[in-house]
Amino acid sequence: MHTIDINCDLGEGATAQDCARDARIMPFISRCNIACGGHAGNATTMALSLQNARAAGIAVGAHPGYPDRENFGRVSLELPRQALLASLCEQVQTLQKLAAEEGVTLAHIKLHGALYNDAEANDGLADDLVQLIAQEFPDLKILALANAAMEKAAQKYRHPVLREGFMDRRYQNDHQLAPRAVAGAVIREFDQCLTQVLALTRGEAFASIGDELLKFSVDSICLHGDNPQAEVIARKLHTELSRAGIRIC
Repeated sequence: MHTIDINCDLGEGATAQDCARDARIMPFISRCNIACGGHAGNATTMALSLQNARAAGIAVGAHPGYPDRENFGRVSLELPRQALLASLCEQVQTLQKLAAEEGVTLAHIKLHGALYNDAEANDGLADDLVQLIAQEFPDLKILALANAAMEKAAQKYRHPVLREGFMDRRYQNDHQLAPRAVAGAVIREFDQCLTQVLALTRGEAFASIGDELLKFSVDSICLHGDNPQAEVIARKLHTELSRAGIRIC
């Protein structure tokens, strides 16, 4: 039987009600990335998200981003490198401390939003971020875009990495994600998303945005938690993967 890890960015709201919504997604995924105060999240949402993830029995990781709540971490910031690294370290440590209080052990780190994209497009930034993680958080795997800069830096420093794929984004011929501004870069039909998930899980060929066949496998697939239909999509994906003989774990 094939298996696949499904990860989802959660804890990005501000209230207990937001966390309750997130909790309804958790039975259908295997890993969550909890916002830890940079782009979103607060002590209440972090604690509740940790408790809910523990109850659901899923892996938990830190989801740090640019310290820019106003723009939800979706805008690139020109921060001095040391200031950025210090912020990332503080965010992860904040969640790590709360996790220890809740009896939860963090498993990984996944960067958020613009920082995720910037790191994957900039070898120097990726190198600095991986060095920091390897030094300060050696037990946390890095969840990073397959075939991109963070994966390569992690391999350089021999730090464990989980190769991430996307169900709702088209890939370019070079195996990189097509920018959202490109027409057709976002896949909106569930059946097409499922086709891509099955291919990435099985290591089978699938079409790029340029209609070339790509073939590579991933360790984890992202399900966007900020999609208003995230719970519905998670349920459908869980059902369809089960029918295809694929276990989420």
